[in-house]
Amino acid sequence: MASVNKVILVGNLGRDPEVRYSANGAAICNLSIATTYNSRDQSGERREETEWHRVVMFNRLAEIAGEYLRKGRPVYIEGRLRTRKWQGQDGQDRYTTEIIADQMQMLGGRGDGGGDYSAAPADDFNQDAPQQKRPAPAQPNPAAAQAPKQNYQANPMDSMGDMDDDIPF
Repeated sequence: MASVNKVILVGNLGRDPEVRYSANGAAICNLSIATTYNSRDQSGERREETEWHRVVMFNRLAEIAGEYLRKGRPVYIEGRLRTRKWQGQDGQDRYTTEIIADQMQMLGGRGDGGGDYSAAPADDFNQDAPQQKRPAPAQPNPAAAQAPKQNYQANPMDSMGDMDDDIPF
């Protein structure tokens, strides 16, 4: 049976990205992203829980993150979970779970420099994966945008008036 390992995060950077390079020159970027969950406790008081996520990016995506992302900036990340095991200096086994990002979109206003970036999946920072970028969105056809106006209503729902008063939620 097929399986799925997919993570989507929308959160804020908890610190500036840390970019380093492997022995073969591949860029590696570590991010810390905070997401929040709002709920109410039994007494009805609102609670906000913050979860911190470790994110790792490779190659060109890592370089872009290091150049444009800063602490506090909102960001969208897509990737997969990976758990690594290593031995600490005391000889004990240590584990960490992190998100290996293959897509990133900087969120925020135009002045914040929002953008959409993706990279080829990387299994290991020593892998020299080919770099991919999402195709640019299709540009609207200027001829279609200047089509002659018809004498009909563009949105039939406009004639319904203010019906949102009847919505039960």
